[in-house]
Amino acid sequence: MLTVYNCIVEDHDVRLVLLAAIICAISSLTAVSLLDHVKKATGRVHLAWTALTACSIGFGIWATHFVAMLAFAPSLPAAYDMPLTLLSLGAAVLITGLGIYLATIRENIDHHLVGGSIIGGGIAAMHFIGMAAFEVEGVLMWDQRYVAVSLVAAVIFGACAIRAALAMSGRWSKPVAALVLTLAICSLHFIAMAAVSIRPDASVTIAPSAVPATWLAVAVAVAALVILLLSAVALWVDLRDLRRSDVERKHLLDLANAAIEGLVVCQAGTVVTANASFLTLSGLALSDVIGVDFDRLIMRQATKTPEDETLLLRADGKRLPVEVLARTMSYNGVPHTVYAVRDLRERKKAEADIRHLALHDALTGLPNRRAFNERLEQEIATHGADDGRQLALLCLDLDRFKEINDLFGHAAGDAMLQRVAQSMAGVLGSDQMFARLGGDEFAIIAPGVEGCHEASRLAEAVLEAFRVENRDAASDGVISTSIGIALCPSDATDAETLVGQADTALYRAKADGRDTFRFYEKQMGQEVRMRRLMEHELRHAVSRNEFSLVYQPQKKLDTGETIGFEALLRWHHPERGSISPAVFVPVAEDSGAIVPIGEWVLETACNDAAGWDSHVTVAVNVSAVQLHSPEFAHKVHEILLRTGLPPRRLEIEITETALVRDMNRALATLRQLKTLGVMVAMDDFGTGYSSLSNLRAFPFDKIKIDGSFVRSVDTNRQAATIVKAVLGIGRGLGLPVLAEGVETTEELKFLASEFCQIGQGYLLGRPAPLSSMKDDKVATPSAA
Repeated sequence: MLTVYNCIVEDHDVRLVLLAAIICAISSLTAVSLLDHVKKATGRVHLAWTALTACSIGFGIWATHFVAMLAFAPSLPAAYDMPLTLLSLGAAVLITGLGIYLATIRENIDHHLVGGSIIGGGIAAMHFIGMAAFEVEGVLMWDQRYVAVSLVAAVIFGACAIRAALAMSGRWSKPVAALVLTLAICSLHFIAMAAVSIRPDASVTIAPSAVPATWLAVAVAVAALVILLLSAVALWVDLRDLRRSDVERKHLLDLANAAIEGLVVCQAGTVVTANASFLTLSGLALSDVIGVDFDRLIMRQATKTPEDETLLLRADGKRLPVEVLARTMSYNGVPHTVYAVRDLRERKKAEADIRHLALHDALTGLPNRRAFNERLEQEIATHGADDGRQLALLCLDLDRFKEINDLFGHAAGDAMLQRVAQSMAGVLGSDQMFARLGGDEFAIIAPGVEGCHEASRLAEAVLEAFRVENRDAASDGVISTSIGIALCPSDATDAETLVGQADTALYRAKADGRDTFRFYEKQMGQEVRMRRLMEHELRHAVSRNEFSLVYQPQKKLDTGETIGFEALLRWHHPERGSISPAVFVPVAEDSGAIVPIGEWVLETACNDAAGWDSHVTVAVNVSAVQLHSPEFAHKVHEILLRTGLPPRRLEIEITETALVRDMNRALATLRQLKTLGVMVAMDDFGTGYSSLSNLRAFPFDKIKIDGSFVRSVDTNRQAATIVKAVLGIGRGLGLPVLAEGVETTEELKFLASEFCQIGQGYLLGRPAPLSSMKDDKVATPSAA
């Protein structure tokens, strides 16, 4: 028995076998190239490209088969049945065309594998029809096992070849797909040939119509020519598309290079190209990124969200924070993903700066109240009393800081705050926080202290650091502070209570002489609660009609004529009775309640004075808080209009301390009052700062000598000298001088001898409510 396989191995033409392999490889590569155009085309163009690709594969299968058969030279005469030979060619073209169509109408694995399997079936159909056309003087016998193996190999390799051709991308996708398709064709042919055996039989004759092998060679040559023509067409189309793609890619790259952001174009996750901004950002060359998995460049497993913050791995090993935005686009009919890579270094730096500004004081660089609160909450939450160690909170308030601002200006005050921050650098430990809470308020968080003695050492170190700073610094203000200390958990176990108790201890330190420290004690809380209760009650005292005014006369000392009254505020508490102004006025000023109270006093006094004789004035004291309000002059004008009091009959009394707190604003307010026609008097002259310069700078209409000088004028030579000097200044400036606190006849005689024009005091008239004034008719010149 003659086996075809043995004849191929032993009796074959190597040149023809090699030619068959070359034809098979060329046709496979041509078909794979044409498949690119098939999957991009639509409609009739898709059908045309499908037919052209089917011809390439069909003719390649047919030519490979019959060239390999020509290489087979059996010892028996052989020929080929022409109809079956042509049918095998037609079957190869039609069946593979069907497979190509099914594989390319949908972009999914199912269609790819089914279409590729049909192409494998087309290879098998061509082979076995072609073998049916083979006539020899003998009988062909088939080994069904080899036939089955050949069919399985054709289907599997065909499916894999089409999947690789349609799904793979990159430089090696076409060669790999062509190689697998070649394996599909060759494996089926040679395995199927191994299944054939020829049993010589003299009774079997070759039909006269059969075509001899020589004529078949001509047909194969024609098929090979068709394959070459199709290869030339595929090559020409590929070159045309390549040139077009190069032009489009160049235009696209030029456009991408104009972008500030880094742009990376990927296909199936692999980098196709990138713009200059991305290359600069990454420090890589274009050749280094093309073909690389994009996720490897940005150090993450996958890009699953359209916008993500991650890290970009630079060529030098550094990791840069970037933001990646993904968009899908179609490029040459193929879906691509474009990634915009934004450099986040500046934004991260800005966020860090914003975070620093949000948690630090801009002037001193110290942690601010927000940072302090966060740290205090953390320390309290993690601090326990099991080991006997405690958390110490020290609240600091600079002594007389407002006076520094008033005397030397805000620039000197800011410099002092910076000196405070610098002086604490060597005092605190690394686990301790020094924060500026606002204004001249500071705080220290000291975790893990061993009771009061360690907290005391820390407070002493702070006070000593300030003293050293004072010795070394220029004379632009002396730093001193009062310190209140509270401990957690001994005094409190929550932040709000702990801060409140440290503040309470701070008030006691200030009351006890300043430049010292005090620990919180339970009895201190009562004092603070009383003060806060008073603040609350002062805010409602006006609406509850608890305030009243009394008036003290101001008289000419030479004639005894009453020329005006000073309005004095009184507070009658429903439970505690009368409360001295010396007690409640400072509390009202500190809490801000003085503004509505002052407005009530001003309007009540103007309303009362509107019923007095036309030449009698009313004097009203104004606090610094009111004076520096930008709406104060406007408010005075409204009150004068409502009450009908002429502006010349209203006298506003202000102290020197109120002036120097903000001299420019005070001067602007006083000029507005003078424009209205209101009189302005300097109260408590001689007890403030820079009195002579204030007299020259501000438009005063009267000077009031403080009662502390007047009360001892007849017994104290220095007080007498000061009063004489003030009276002389008043005469020199043409300003009337009013002496307060006249209580004895001797004081009155002294003032009269020094030609003091006006006096006020118990000797001349005690403060009295308006009802008493009306009954005694003291508001009239004759009654006075």
